[in-house]
Amino acid sequence: MIKARHHFYIYPFFQRYTLRKLRKKFSGLEIVGEFYDDGLPVLLLANHISWWDGFWAMYLNLKVLHRKFHFMMLESQLKKHWYFNHSGGFSVRRNSRSIIESLGYTSELLSNPKNMVLLFPQGELHSLYDTEVRFEKGLKRILQNTDNEFKIVFSANLPEYFDNPRPALYLHHKTYHGEYTFEAIEQGYNAFFREVITYHKNIDRR
Repeated sequence: MIKARHHFYIYPFFQRYTLRKLRKKFSGLEIVGEFYDDGLPVLLLANHISWWDGFWAMYLNLKVLHRKFHFMMLESQLKKHWYFNHSGGFSVRRNSRSIIESLGYTSELLSNPKNMVLLFPQGELHSLYDTEVRFEKGLKRILQNTDNEFKIVFSANLPEYFDNPRPALYLHHKTYHGEYTFEAIEQGYNAFFREVITYHKNIDRR
């Protein structure tokens, strides 16, 4: 597998590029939620709805989490877009034995309190209109392999257009405080996601 790197030039460039691109493409960026920083490593669990997802997570990290950014990416795509490897990307090959190595590496990253790891527990892109988020089993192995304490933060990002040709982006996040079991976390995320949908139904459109 390909381990993450943070190049002295490419990683800061990716951070600046994220800020510029989001400000240009979206009419507004609103972060919704609270985060208490107790110095623990962070596993960020996010919905996977678009090409933008990694940029949105980077924005949340820059504004709220303030950790060294890491994310899992298909090995074929990481080789094609090599610069992501120098911005915290590490590889995974689905349906192969090497996925165990990638999940073990995720646990290793979560042993460092300076790190955060972005994980899309759905494993693949889904419609933003899906009302139920179903997790793949990779999270279960990460939980089994990680011995130290770490913080799980739920993330859900949804755009809204209303009367603007450019969408506004709402970046929701919430720290998980329940049991660290696969089933409980999946249920907790779906409860969080329902709260997010309710929030959007009640946005003042004026």
